[in-house]
Amino acid sequence: INHIVHNGGLYKRPFNEAFEETPMLVAVLTYVGYGVLTLFGYLRDFMRQWKIEKCQNATEREEQKDFVPLYQDFENFYNRNLYMRIRDSWNRPICSVPGAKVDMMERVSHDYNWTFTYTGRVIKDIINMGSYNYLGFAQKTGACQEAAAKVLSQYGAGVCSTRQEMGNLDKHEELEKLVARFLGVESAMAYGMGFATNSMNIPALVGKGCLILSDELNHASLVLGARLSGATIRIFKHNNMQSLEKLLKDAIVHGQPRTRRPWKKILILVEGIYSMEGSIVRLPEVIALKKKYKSYLYLDEAHSIGALGPGGRGVVEYFGLNPEDVDVMMGTFTKSFGAAGGYIGGKKELIDYLRTYSHSAAYATSMSPPVVEQIITSVKCIMGEDGTTIGRARVQQLAENTRYFRRRLKEMGFIIYGNEDSPVVPLMLYMPAKIGAFGREMLKRNIGVVVVGFPATPIIESRARFCLSAAHTKEMLDTALKEINEVGDLLQLKYSRRRLVPLLDRPFDETTYEETED
Repeated sequence: INHIVHNGGLYKRPFNEAFEETPMLVAVLTYVGYGVLTLFGYLRDFMRQWKIEKCQNATEREEQKDFVPLYQDFENFYNRNLYMRIRDSWNRPICSVPGAKVDMMERVSHDYNWTFTYTGRVIKDIINMGSYNYLGFAQKTGACQEAAAKVLSQYGAGVCSTRQEMGNLDKHEELEKLVARFLGVESAMAYGMGFATNSMNIPALVGKGCLILSDELNHASLVLGARLSGATIRIFKHNNMQSLEKLLKDAIVHGQPRTRRPWKKILILVEGIYSMEGSIVRLPEVIALKKKYKSYLYLDEAHSIGALGPGGRGVVEYFGLNPEDVDVMMGTFTKSFGAAGGYIGGKKELIDYLRTYSHSAAYATSMSPPVVEQIITSVKCIMGEDGTTIGRARVQQLAENTRYFRRRLKEMGFIIYGNEDSPVVPLMLYMPAKIGAFGREMLKRNIGVVVVGFPATPIIESRARFCLSAAHTKEMLDTALKEINEVGDLLQLKYSRRRLVPLLDRPFDETTYEETED
């Protein structure tokens, strides 16, 4: 389904997303593939039970046979018989900075991926298409590294206390004021872990008697935070505004179950860029619905902050909206800023409340000073406060790389999901055997990719996920595209029935924000 939206003036720029339908034959063959793997799995389990095949997996001791199993039966079966076949595609150890190129430690398995042995060889200069290094700040040289090293020598590596006790440094205060200015909000608070920013703060904002409306493809941290809060959770279809509006109407008309009292709060949970789909939230429509039905909006900008908008300020700037229209602006420093941790921005009353009642604020150790300095230096670079235009140039370079890479993949005939401006690029693989094969074949050609399957995606929607970076040069992207094209032919991955005509005369750097806004 292609979406090109203007929607009554809500959108100030074209909004182009594509989710091409899975070809029927591919879907049938994918189910057949999983069926064959399942049959062989049961056969191998039977052989292990009768000691015909050596059992490598952990099993319950005889005296624990009557206990409730620690894992669900299918999960254990899936890990044993399906995941184990392609386990070498994940957890690959790298031994360098995760920049545009990485060095990887070679490992081999002599027992079908149950255990791995390191050969002692290092595979050099693998083009890194998997790290969330959107703006290229993951580097061991330059202003960020020098500033972090200086702070390390002054403050040390750890704080050994919480913010409310002896762990509140002047650097933390400086970071929070800078982040608030960067986002265009009254106040902000920083946390040491991005996942915990969601999972520990949502329970502080809503509780019993409140309603959470959550996108069906929200990240696990949002899902966990919603469950821990004790609020009622209802799910709307991914980026589907009709589905969201229906839930809002029903919530207001019917109120709470049984008592029919009004909900204390209605909180809408969405992400800026969805990290598995490559789609961008329809924020203008979400804000319009939020205002219409007097609800609150929680926006997770983990993947969009730094990566979208002409100034790198995320999806709010990308759509030209007012930050005040988003009640809770959450994001992480782990991606575009090459650091660790997360933040929440909003009104001063909200942040003051969270400083007191958030579990992350009260019980978690403060952020490491060198990490804080890495974030401060990178944010100032993006804002141009370091006296250079390097930051804005990186944001622009990422936008150009994204459009170029997506367009070339579509021209080759791959099914690519998501928005044309999203630096997260899912390439659909579908069949289980092709997950491992694609990862291995790309590594043979010195390209590091991330392949994703069940349970991170629906069982028939396995994919490879490319993450583009401003650090990628055109030569690197062309090399990667050449190898992807070759592997696509080898594994017959070109499923798309809507091939684009190549724009051979279009220069590489033509795509700019100014042009797309016009």
